[in-house]
Amino acid sequence: MLLETPLHDLGWKAKPFTLKDPDGNVFSSGEEAGEHGTLIAFICNHCPYVKAIADRLADDARTLQAAGIGVLAVMSNDYENYAADRPELMKEFAKQHNFPFPYLVDEDQSVGKTYGAVCTPDFFGFNRDGELCYRGRLDDAAMGDATSRTPELVNAMLLVAKTGQGPEQQYPSIGCSIKWRQNDG
Repeated sequence: MLLETPLHDLGWKAKPFTLKDPDGNVFSSGEEAGEHGTLIAFICNHCPYVKAIADRLADDARTLQAAGIGVLAVMSNDYENYAADRPELMKEFAKQHNFPFPYLVDEDQSVGKTYGAVCTPDFFGFNRDGELCYRGRLDDAAMGDATSRTPELVNAMLLVAKTGQGPEQQYPSIGCSIKWRQNDG
């Protein structure tokens, strides 16, 4: 199911979390936060929207990290019912796209639910004080030709790093719905 990120109340504080990557290494959102802000991206392996932007996301993340912005990716899908999102395949996906950030397994889906993630990709950009300042898309290319794209996420997060505030105009991210476990709602 195709979804858009909702218009979101900006300014709420990031909820701390600790998750493991597919190798079992533990990462804390607080320890991975950047000096000038933090980006948390909810992604998965199988979504065609994520596949279309994965290389651009990796490149943009390097730009953000160079500017002192921490980057984490979280996979909240029910990988028991969506085998393409299994942790061992997350590891391959991250390597294939040269992710410079931790790609973490949200085993019990609690982080996705706490943040209100609705689709993949879903981006949450926080300032240095942990306040949500950006809930928009990666860029204006979507699944199309990205040769002359506007890197909206990078531009927004660099503004957040500089001013502590995100842009007034934000366009929703579009992607596949998060695959919640049936018995969990």
